[in-house]
Amino acid sequence: MELDLPDVLAEVGEAFARYEAALITNDVATLGELFRNHPRTIRYGIGENLYGYDEIQGFRAARSPVGLMRKTSRTVITAYGRDMAVASTLFTRDSAPGKVGRQMQTWVRFPEGWRIVAAHVSAIDEPRPGS
Repeated sequence: MELDLPDVLAEVGEAFARYEAALITNDVATLGELFRNHPRTIRYGIGENLYGYDEIQGFRAARSPVGLMRKTSRTVITAYGRDMAVASTLFTRDSAPGKVGRQMQTWVRFPEGWRIVAAHVSAIDEPRPGS
C-alpha cells in the first residue's frame, strides 16, 4: 500500500478545509454532505455519542451557532492508498480557555467523493510546557 500519495493528500486536505470552514460558520448542509449518509457512520463528540447519519444530522441541526470559531494546529493528514485517509488536528477556542480540543476523522473515497465515516472529538486540559 502506498502512503501519502501527493494527489490524495491534496484532495483530502481540500475536503478537510471545506469541513473546517463549514464547521465554524455552522453550514449544516455542507457538514451533512461531508459525512457519509449511512447508518454505520459514527461521530463521538465532546458530550455526545452519535450513531448513524440521522443522529449526526439531528445534532448538527440543533447545535447553537454561537462560539464555533476555533484555531487549529498540528493538523496531520495520512493517506492510505488512494481511497482512505485519517485527518487529525488540535484546536483551541477562546470560549474554552485552558482546554485543547482533539479531532480525528476517517475519510473514505466513495463515487460521490470523500466522506467522513468516523469522527472523534474530545477536549483535555491544556498540557503544561514540558509535560
